[in-house]
Amino acid sequence: MPDPANKSEILSALKSAMPFQMVPDNLMQEIAAICTQESYEAGEKIYDLGALADDVFIVSSGSVQHILSADTDASKHEKIMRSGDVFGWAAVLEGQSVRLAATTSIEPTQVLRINGKKLVELFESDPAVGDVVMTRFATMINKEFYVPRSIADQVPGFKQALKASNLQGSEVTTMALTVYRIATWLKSPRPYLMLIGFAVFLGFWMLSVEIWKLPRFVSMPGPTEVFTEWFSEDPYYGLSFYTPEYYKHIGISLRRIGFAFLLATALGVPLGLFLGWSQKFREYIFPLFEVFRPIPILAWVPLAIIMFVGSETPVIFLTFLASFFATTLNTMLGVESIDESYSRAAKCLGASRWQTFIHVVIPGSMPYIFTGLQISIGVAWFSLVAGEMVSGQFGLGYIINTAYMMIEYPKIIIGMITLGVIGYVTSAMVRMMGDYLMQWRVRELALGDN
Repeated sequence: MPDPANKSEILSALKSAMPFQMVPDNLMQEIAAICTQESYEAGEKIYDLGALADDVFIVSSGSVQHILSADTDASKHEKIMRSGDVFGWAAVLEGQSVRLAATTSIEPTQVLRINGKKLVELFESDPAVGDVVMTRFATMINKEFYVPRSIADQVPGFKQALKASNLQGSEVTTMALTVYRIATWLKSPRPYLMLIGFAVFLGFWMLSVEIWKLPRFVSMPGPTEVFTEWFSEDPYYGLSFYTPEYYKHIGISLRRIGFAFLLATALGVPLGLFLGWSQKFREYIFPLFEVFRPIPILAWVPLAIIMFVGSETPVIFLTFLASFFATTLNTMLGVESIDESYSRAAKCLGASRWQTFIHVVIPGSMPYIFTGLQISIGVAWFSLVAGEMVSGQFGLGYIINTAYMMIEYPKIIIGMITLGVIGYVTSAMVRMMGDYLMQWRVRELALGDN
């Protein structure tokens, strides 16, 4: 009989199961909501071969005997399931409505029961995560239960990604997976909720400024004025899509961001790796790093102007600083997150300290490095605008500052929206670069490639 669901226990059981280890917290909470806990006595049948395949199970405690049908052509039919193991996976296979195995509790056992249909629907609504989880299910079915690839290919997403690429097994391409994820994303409510969010924002902006004319928004330009100016061939304030000056400012800002970001990456990543890898090096450097890190960028402006000649170098230096601290800190945390057992295993296999650093530490910290780089590119735009407002003569920050002083308020909004769009694009480019460089990790975690 179902026991009252204990949320913390359910979340703990979910996180212990291999297919769900990559699921973010918000989606994990939704999965927990469709789970129930059940207890079985020793020798009690959980389900029979041929029964309705409606739920997925995770062993919370105890052990379960899992015997596959001879019809599955599995190389090994019997498996003992223990804490954290997943069974009942027929519930997520396409075109499969009955159980392919019989399961019996070996000892007093507690399991987590997940509604299979609702689980698939949740992952379809979040294809980026769902595709990874479902491919991990396919890997588990194929490699832990010794069943043929043809059965594992019935997992949603994995099978469709294979069809999209017209390939088999581990030859699934990044492009095929990307196309599949985009198609699934478009079928989910997320893009339409995003559009609703933008529509609500624009509606509130128009109502508060142009219709209701609220006191706090009296001097603020409305969306009609801003977009009319932005798309005008003959703009009143001299800045629009059709003016070369607009693209000149964008180009200069992008050039500064590029220099600062590349410099911050080239210095911050190696420094972060050594801070996380060498305790002695960290004891010398990290206290000094932590003293400088909290200092606001604007506090560095006078020193930047004094130290560097011209108007360009101080802006790049200010942009570099914020990006450098974010990159270094996240890289260091990435090294610290690596399980010490991996380094010990490499040492036992005869790897030198340098080989361990190259083949274990650097790849293991890559997810944190690219998370840091996404943060880094964002804070680089923050500090760039501050630098351009203070000491720049061109750029988007300069546009915003001079527009305020010249009471050209539509130009302020144009500059802000441009910054937001370009910042989003550059952050997405860093994220895509990370996905490309970490294809090994996607294959290892999602497709189980050896």
